[in-house]
Amino acid sequence: MPNTIARFIDHTLLKPEATLEDILRLCEEAKTHHFYSVCIHPYWIADAKKALQGSSVKIATVIGFPHGATLPQVKTFETIAAIAAGADEIDMVINLGAAKEGHWNFIEHEIHSVVSAAHDRPVKVILESCLQSPESIRELCNRAVKAGAQFVKTSTGYHQGGATEEAVKIMREAVGPSFGVKASGGIRTREIAEKMLAAGANRLGCSSSLSVLQSITSPVERTNY
Repeated sequence: MPNTIARFIDHTLLKPEATLEDILRLCEEAKTHHFYSVCIHPYWIADAKKALQGSSVKIATVIGFPHGATLPQVKTFETIAAIAAGADEIDMVINLGAAKEGHWNFIEHEIHSVVSAAHDRPVKVILESCLQSPESIRELCNRAVKAGAQFVKTSTGYHQGGATEEAVKIMREAVGPSFGVKASGGIRTREIAEKMLAAGANRLGCSSSLSVLQSITSPVERTNY
């Protein structure tokens, strides 16, 4: 299914109780529907790598997930281990308490540490936008750009609010046209997915990816980002 909304989707399974059977099903769905990647916990990277061998589907994994409150050196170690296991992309959660305190230099440092450990693999910085003011979203986006990340991402899906058009628009304005913006959290229908893309997202994190595809009536094309 080239040139459709599927190519923007990170097909996601981050339930802590997921089993190998669940992960293998996720990988098979990703291959069948040509999703951009699967997004999984680090524990399952090696299994997913075997299951996806020969396909174009990438493996994204999460660091400091879901609360972001681990030490920077722990996030760095997690990243090194995930890359060694075969991860293609890293989705890291910032220290949310530090963001509330306005410790911007600390956050920039921890992002940079993960970027350095990722060895040129794309790093997506999860802001948990529902917890941030518009001003904080802009500052966090600026720090992610300065730290060398490749994406900013709205949400973990573990807090009350997920992606919103307003947050995605603010993020896109803050990072400019060529930086990555991933909308994640609560994207369960084609209509919501298309709104996020129209707002400026160029990647979608979906655990309901099949529902999004099943509601498609026409292909979605985006060439701006």
